[in-house]
Amino acid sequence: MESEDDMHDANDAESGDDDFYSGMDSDGDYDYDYGTADYEFMGNEIDDSDDIIDSRGQKSYTILKEEDIRQRQEDDIMRISTVLSVSREVACLLLRRYNWSVNNVHEEWFAHEERVRLAVGLLEKPVVQSSNAKEVACGICFENYPLDKISAAACGHSFCNTCWQAYVSTSINDGPGCLTLRCPDPSCYAAVGQEMIARLASDENKDKYYRYLLRSYIEDNRKTKWCPAPGCDHAVEYVVGSGSYDVTCSCSYSFCWNCTEEAHRPVDCETVAKWILKNSAESENMNWILANSKPCPKCKRPIEKNQGCMHMTCTPPCKFEFCWLCLGVWSEHGERTGGFYACNRYEAAKQEGVYDEAERRREMAKNSLERYTHYYERWATNQSSRQKALADLHLMQTVHLEKLSEIQCQPESQLKFIIEAWLQIVECRRVLKWTYAYGYYLPEHEHTRRQFFEYLQGEAEAGLERLHQCAEKELQNYLQAEGPSKDFNDFRTKLAGLTSVTRNYFENLVRALENGLSDVDSQGSCSKTSSSKNVTASSKGKGGGKGKGSSKTGGSSRNLDDSGNWACDQCTYSNVKSATACQMCQHRR
Repeated sequence: MESEDDMHDANDAESGDDDFYSGMDSDGDYDYDYGTADYEFMGNEIDDSDDIIDSRGQKSYTILKEEDIRQRQEDDIMRISTVLSVSREVACLLLRRYNWSVNNVHEEWFAHEERVRLAVGLLEKPVVQSSNAKEVACGICFENYPLDKISAAACGHSFCNTCWQAYVSTSINDGPGCLTLRCPDPSCYAAVGQEMIARLASDENKDKYYRYLLRSYIEDNRKTKWCPAPGCDHAVEYVVGSGSYDVTCSCSYSFCWNCTEEAHRPVDCETVAKWILKNSAESENMNWILANSKPCPKCKRPIEKNQGCMHMTCTPPCKFEFCWLCLGVWSEHGERTGGFYACNRYEAAKQEGVYDEAERRREMAKNSLERYTHYYERWATNQSSRQKALADLHLMQTVHLEKLSEIQCQPESQLKFIIEAWLQIVECRRVLKWTYAYGYYLPEHEHTRRQFFEYLQGEAEAGLERLHQCAEKELQNYLQAEGPSKDFNDFRTKLAGLTSVTRNYFENLVRALENGLSDVDSQGSCSKTSSSKNVTASSKGKGGGKGKGSSKTGGSSRNLDDSGNWACDQCTYSNVKSATACQMCQHRR
């Protein structure tokens, strides 16, 4: 039987398309966006059971604004208060104890009420009976006060209002621990609830307390998390086990619900964590020092060679002079040992194997550094390209689309293909960026898988570059035109076709990486032809791919559709029969 919380989650899941390539909402429009407490870090395995919500039919998450969070919190409090016949204050304390799970409160309360009361600090009767005296001594400052200046929690321990206010103020300023505040008496476990806070705390401290209470509703619940975007106060409720962890907040920031890093599909959270740690760690600094410096023979400090001469002088106060190659004393060097730019001693020692180990270690460090630099530069370049594409998309939506509509005499509704192209570019840049992190951790000895990965990555990257160039450069001709262009409809066809083709390439790339490159067969060969077929098959209305074992010419002749058009073997674009080269990728027929 499903718990009340699970049914609550399922009912709140909004319908829509969560596939971040097709990305269409229920109206058929594209809906791309750019941009811990008791959390359970989930593994990257996807549960294949039948009760999982299909991500293509339903969204796997709900965006919650602050007013939504307050309403849900109040509804849960009132539900507990009504069912258990307790006050609102007690209901709030119970929910806080059980991480705002209504179902858990019900189960524990009806199974072990006494144990729950003890854990939460709920007393059925006061520990200390009230006094009829006109004055009562404060248990903290030991001064006598009239009854109107004395307060007590449910336990009956009396303290003056001044000491209460100081106690409450200190607890609130110490942080969210004030939500589990107990009686100041060290031997008492009675809870101090919202009524005491509302009566004794200052307005500023009340605001802090209620802010902590609101945040605890999200942070203590394993099904909800705050959006990590700076300045965003929205939360995300996720349907656990519903597929992809990528979510997009209403602030347009996309992130992984599992690890709260930026959205990184198809790369798993573990790889992302290792990559981010590597980018911020000191290990690469040490690799650079090892690869590009040598220790001074005297003081052992690392020294970088920044000139052509082999005559090295260590920095003060060492000032030791030595040969860069053999690390010997420079005074023993001269023309007889090879001069300033060579060292006969080093060459002789190298032939004898004296320097092999040191050189091997230095060479390994240099290779490791070069390999990391290769992947990092491409990762960072695609990130900067994505940021630029985001800026171009914003400019297109706010300025250029209206201008283009006026120049080409077409309504903005007919220019959506341009926005769709830019949204596709933004998403593909993100995917391509993370494929370089994937490639870095792909084992080098698995040559076949690496070749297959690099083939898919290269095909996707080439398609993206064609699309990006068309949207960025060719569009400028129509923005700068003085009037309607005759070939604008041809540009529309080309850009829409490139958008579709690029989406197909990246769908194949994402699918392959999420499947662990399982298309590589056991004999150690990768099915590039099969991959090309997948691209063709997923490109609806663009013609078929070339047959197995057919030549390019034969494939093109057999790719004629009913209208006589032919499908390009490279990008699957449907070209007119008279064309000798593809209008999209310039691939010869």
